[in-house]
Amino acid sequence: MSDEKDTDYSLANPDTLTKYKVAASISEKVLAAVGKLCVAGEKIVTICQEGDKLIEEEVKKVYRTTKHKGFSHPTTVSPASYVTPYTPLASDASEANIELQAGEPVKIQLGAQIDGFGSIVCDTILVQPKDQAQDVVTGRSADLILATYYANELLLRLMVPPGLLAGGSDEEKAKAAAAKPPTQTKITSLLDKVAKSYECNLVESTTSWLFDRDEIEGKKKIVIAPAEGTKGEGTPDVGEVWGVEMGMSLGSGKVKNIDQRATLLRRTSNTYILKSQTARKTLSTIQTKFGHFPFSLRQLEEEGGDTKYKVGVYEGVRQGVIRQYELVGDKDSEPVARLLTTLAITKNGVSKLGAPPALDLSKFQSDKKITDEEVLKILEQPLSKNKGKSKNKKKKKPAKKAAKAEGDDEEESEDE
Repeated sequence: MSDEKDTDYSLANPDTLTKYKVAASISEKVLAAVGKLCVAGEKIVTICQEGDKLIEEEVKKVYRTTKHKGFSHPTTVSPASYVTPYTPLASDASEANIELQAGEPVKIQLGAQIDGFGSIVCDTILVQPKDQAQDVVTGRSADLILATYYANELLLRLMVPPGLLAGGSDEEKAKAAAAKPPTQTKITSLLDKVAKSYECNLVESTTSWLFDRDEIEGKKKIVIAPAEGTKGEGTPDVGEVWGVEMGMSLGSGKVKNIDQRATLLRRTSNTYILKSQTARKTLSTIQTKFGHFPFSLRQLEEEGGDTKYKVGVYEGVRQGVIRQYELVGDKDSEPVARLLTTLAITKNGVSKLGAPPALDLSKFQSDKKITDEEVLKILEQPLSKNKGKSKNKKKKKPAKKAAKAEGDDEEESEDE
């Protein structure tokens, strides 16, 4: 126990960052594989099952002596208007028969963890017909994807603490470091400018969380377009890992509860001795296999094949030792897109640990563009210090140039 207490789990310990990176590598690999499975006519439950199988297989290959590893988030595939992650039950015919529809934007979210250090990623893809390559996307679908992409790029840059990447004299660096970070109201205002450029709206109460060991909802959070009574807490600092989320809607951005059972759950930090043996057994299974990370009811179903687990989950939720994530969708039932990136903030800037694949901007054409100079200036900024070969170097100027060029290209084609 003393070794456990004395272990440094911060990013100052190189092992911590390595474990985050290994978990992120698995998450990204499985995300790419699951994306290829998302074609029209495929059942969502089958895709989720395959994704979970891939995560388990990949996790087994690494840190073979570490028992504490597995899921940081089960595979979820959310249909067009769904905002929150969706993971149907194989035992429920109505849920198990839901198929993907051609052209709809689906959100794939999943994650792996090594020794409690989790990486969660989410990408939005447009479902393609079987055996058909993606054509150039235009119209409102293109607007939605581009708005989400640029808003996400903007938000990632707003995660960089003031002055961290400043150059110039010592006096200039000190002045930059003394600047206050943007307030959460300011962050929402800037992101809303991107949304409005593409005639979209931010999804209400989209939340980014501070991550820690065995924790994906830490003491800090950034809430974008907060609903009444909701607010964020804290600002990003060096030495932290965050799960940064962006949500965009073709509707109003307001949300509503979907009339379906909650199938995504998580063990809370609350302690309570459950009365029934079934409930205690269920909680023990949850603790052993998933710890304090989210899991699907379907995973419990497949774990033991014992239908009594539902009674145990019900008692756990009632007593507050298990939390269920209610299904939420767009209030207008309009299409929604989401992205989620796990990142580390170091002295050199923001480092993407696990992220959705880079968007091929040549595949999306819109007659709209970002014109706000404040937004374009931020998009031009790097995520981290340039140290030779950098993943972010290529994206430093194109984010701004591409944003300005979207509408210009459309205008040129119309003139021809």
